[in-house]
Amino acid sequence: MNATPWIPTGSHSSQARSGALAGVGPSATRITPGNALRPEDIALEVRTGLVKPSEDVAEYALRLGDDALILAQRLGHWISRAPELEEDVALGNIALDQLGHARSFLSYAGGAWDKSEDDLAYFRREHEFRSAHLFEQPNGDFAVTIARQFVVSYYQFELYRRLTQSSDATLAAIAAKAVKEVDYHRDHSAQWILRLAGGTEESRERITHGLKLIWPYVGELFEDDELTTRLTETGAAVEPSSLKADFDRLTGQVLTEAELEVPEVPAAPGGGRRGQHSEHLGYILAEMQVLARQYPGASW
Repeated sequence: MNATPWIPTGSHSSQARSGALAGVGPSATRITPGNALRPEDIALEVRTGLVKPSEDVAEYALRLGDDALILAQRLGHWISRAPELEEDVALGNIALDQLGHARSFLSYAGGAWDKSEDDLAYFRREHEFRSAHLFEQPNGDFAVTIARQFVVSYYQFELYRRLTQSSDATLAAIAAKAVKEVDYHRDHSAQWILRLAGGTEESRERITHGLKLIWPYVGELFEDDELTTRLTETGAAVEPSSLKADFDRLTGQVLTEAELEVPEVPAAPGGGRRGQHSEHLGYILAEMQVLARQYPGASW
């Protein structure tokens, strides 16, 4: 899990985007930054019986929560290791955003099985996690992390943007908050793609290599299955394959501006949604779960 620190020459800080999200209409659940549904609110509603997801919705929320949780763990490793102080802050904030998304999705999913977010995060075994393989891939150097974040943020933005219209009010509320945060993640990763591609010869080689390492795992994000088909028919979920066209178009625009091409690489096998993971997830879980397992029930 070690990342090789590497400082790109001539980098400068990115500017955070402001204003409304392009193409995102009002949330069906009327969630705004001022009254966004917090993980604690979801947990309370679950405990008091105000909301209870179906088995299908819980399984779907588990997938999204696991994606965010594993990515948060990966990104957190960059703290004190990023190439510049502002990137320590930026990657740390993105990790915290992802952790917040994970807490919300897992708190909601746990309502179907009388489990808390901590139960699901710390006391499941590797084959019980439903994250896609992309999220567990090693950080590599800074360019590899940026390549992974570029794919993740553009995928999550399209997913959450459409989930704001979910027929499941809790999923819609979580997505309405998450999409605003992920829009910043998109901008951050896109700016770094352009900066690295247009920087030095070494920086361009590194981001090109990073994209080649990450791209085999893109296809799994857009695979439909029986669960997503059932939930899409009820309006609760989004068919993953329906996100692919916008993802390709928008990431393609950034890569074209950077004078980079979509890597032509074989697709990785996938299987994360079925609990079939790469060798990397076990190491992540060992680090993430050790304290809770050694001191069950501990609080601070």
